[in-house]
Amino acid sequence: MFKLLFFLLAPVFAFSQSVTNPYNLPLTNSIEKYQSEVSANPDNEFVDLSEVIPDIILDIRYATPNNFTHKVVYDLPKAFARRPVAKALASVQKELRRHGMGIKIFDAYRPYQATLKFWNLVEDTQYVAAPWSGSRHNRGAAIDLTLVILKTKEEIKMPTDYDDFSEKASPNYVQLPEQLIANRAYLIKVMRKHGFTVFPSEWWHFDFKHWDEFSLVDISFEQLLDYKAINK
Repeated sequence: MFKLLFFLLAPVFAFSQSVTNPYNLPLTNSIEKYQSEVSANPDNEFVDLSEVIPDIILDIRYATPNNFTHKVVYDLPKAFARRPVAKALASVQKELRRHGMGIKIFDAYRPYQATLKFWNLVEDTQYVAAPWSGSRHNRGAAIDLTLVILKTKEEIKMPTDYDDFSEKASPNYVQLPEQLIANRAYLIKVMRKHGFTVFPSEWWHFDFKHWDEFSLVDISFEQLLDYKAINK
């Protein structure tokens, strides 16, 4: 009887975890669920950063092979963030603009499937998010960025390039030229002023306050654009 029961239940256990959600996280992975969350709280809406900050510069590395995976991960070179995050970034840009500077975005909202791919390549939680808990990028509440000179669009020199996995990428690393330390400190100062906290091992990664109030999301950029087109 026990053996029979085991074989009857085995398929249930086998399919309780899916390939797209192997850790059974409470993902927002359908437009219907996302729409429900936005209806309940407009702050849950994903905003296209290039629309709310027209002079923002995008360099979405994961939409190109120019990233640590050497593969195209995203279907489109877009940057989305939750509404309060986008509003805060607009304030950052406004402040920087007065000094002839601006921000360049490397990554913003990241579908959960990308987090799974990254973990399969780099199984180290110091550098990539643990797939069993998800990333703050998956919540639309984390931004990877740097500073640029608006007139020339030239990046202001920082300690490392984006997605550098060395100790030099830490915001606390000090064995650097004074100018690089000053540039990094200014970026962190401006971001902190507008509600962002720098990640301990990545000078370019900033988490927005109350990030844990947003759900983990696994919806493609194309789906978000389609949703926006329908709900104009």
